[in-house]
Amino acid sequence: MALSNTAVPKYYGMFRDAVIRGEIPVCREIEMEMNRIDELVADPGIYYDDETVEGWIRYCEGELTLTDGSDLILLDTFKVWAEEIFGWYYFEERSVYEPNEDGHGGHYVNKWIKKRLVNKQYLIVGRGASKSLYESCIQSYFLNIDTSTTYQMTTAPTMKQAEEVMSPIRTSITRSRGPLFAFLTEGSLQNTTGSKANRVKLASTKKGIENFLTGSLLEIRPMSIDKLQGMRPKSATIDEWLSGDVREDVVGAIEQGASKVDDWLIVAVSSEGTVRNGSGDTIKMELMKILKGEYRDIHTSIWWYKLDSVDEVGQPEMWLKANPNLGKTVSYDTYQRDVERAENAPAARNDILAKRFGLPMEGYTYYFTYEETLPHRKREYWQMPCSMGGDLSRGDDFCAFTFLFPLSGGAFGVKTRAYISELTLMKLPAALRIKYDQFIKEGSVIVMQGTVLDTMLVYEDLDEYIVKCGYDVRCFGYDPYYAKEFVERWSSENGPFGIEKVPQGAKTESVPLGELKKLSEERLLLFDEQVMTFCMGNCITIEDTNGNRKLYKKRGDQKIDTVAAMMDAYIAYKLNRDAFE
Repeated sequence: MALSNTAVPKYYGMFRDAVIRGEIPVCREIEMEMNRIDELVADPGIYYDDETVEGWIRYCEGELTLTDGSDLILLDTFKVWAEEIFGWYYFEERSVYEPNEDGHGGHYVNKWIKKRLVNKQYLIVGRGASKSLYESCIQSYFLNIDTSTTYQMTTAPTMKQAEEVMSPIRTSITRSRGPLFAFLTEGSLQNTTGSKANRVKLASTKKGIENFLTGSLLEIRPMSIDKLQGMRPKSATIDEWLSGDVREDVVGAIEQGASKVDDWLIVAVSSEGTVRNGSGDTIKMELMKILKGEYRDIHTSIWWYKLDSVDEVGQPEMWLKANPNLGKTVSYDTYQRDVERAENAPAARNDILAKRFGLPMEGYTYYFTYEETLPHRKREYWQMPCSMGGDLSRGDDFCAFTFLFPLSGGAFGVKTRAYISELTLMKLPAALRIKYDQFIKEGSVIVMQGTVLDTMLVYEDLDEYIVKCGYDVRCFGYDPYYAKEFVERWSSENGPFGIEKVPQGAKTESVPLGELKKLSEERLLLFDEQVMTFCMGNCITIEDTNGNRKLYKKRGDQKIDTVAAMMDAYIAYKLNRDAFE
């Protein structure tokens, strides 16, 4: 079939028919992507070409192998994904230099150039869907079928992880099952001075995988902006960009370099992650806008597989929504075992929901489980006695105060008030900024003018807040770092009684942390503010060989300050219990 601006893509057409018949359940995001493809079919300026797609399929099934060396038979999903990359084209008018017939001089003429439509493909799909093998097929095709000299790269959170993309290509070179690879691997790598006909044309070397016929190279790069910026890759694959704690926008860094080359391609593949508010969340927000049609980007392909809600975890017939290759690359039994484990091991629940079912949950396998971080209904504690905890250790940009109100039945009411500087707020990435706007709206985070926080202004605002809310503060626990001015003023205005210094470290933190954990498990910490949910979700504790724990202040952008302040308040309460009788 020649180019057509009305044809429905072959493999997408089969997939769409199966969805309409009800054979394949799809989630909301995949449905949106299908609508986008239908729009491309209807667009008269965009053409479908089946020859490139069929060529890619013939190359993969004729030449490539799996990692263990067995023959590769492409999955239907691979064909649908790749069809969106290789199937769509548009024409662009360009001035092209044409030499004169006599070979001297030349002139520019306007020509219509055929260009591939899709430059970026995002693939978010559950664990065990052969994502890395799909990347290998794309990279191998560009390396051996593209006759131009291409530079290609693959990256992942660790270099060893990126090897998963290279491994099937190396195996296929060793096996050389098809006529093309038999020709490319004929000869000797040691032959460097003899006839070029007797040299190997494709080999795995120290640099990566090299095609000596075209001078093309596929190599592994570390996943950091410094190492990826300014490269000129024709084809780049990014693995697990959502899974790890990736704080840099690596897709953007690669795109800057790739856009120097004609018909470049970036394939970003990952299963859903459990680390919130990183660059991955910001990218997902952008993808959602594209899917919803809030802004049009026909050059990006998005296949985002997930369950539509947690309720579907108990319905095996819906699991195909999260992993379309279920039953082919990963068994239903594996999924079933993970569902049972999620029910019986709460610590692993969030990880399984994210990795297997594409449902990102806050909290990770951190100190507090997801259920423990859910807020309670709103309550006021007017004129009630409380213990106050203060954490001013990040005083230049963030300080937090938590009030603990002892209630009947061993429960504690919790209220928080945190302060950040205007500069800190402006520097936040998009996903985190939306989160902070929620905190500001609920009144638990106050933004102070200027670049750094003035401790005295914070004191005056907090004092005003305590008076307004009628809190009866009977003791005050503080982390001594950066707190001198604040504590001296508190002491002079409220008297020296009940002021307790709580230095950081396993010695002071271990016991109260364990007790707070038990209280949160029994849902006896009655907090009703989103900022507390956020900070509890970020809490990680370090445990030494004796089982002593202390809070790990992992990153400046993953705030746990209100939890640290709650612990200071709890320690002060325990030391001054008689003040509450």
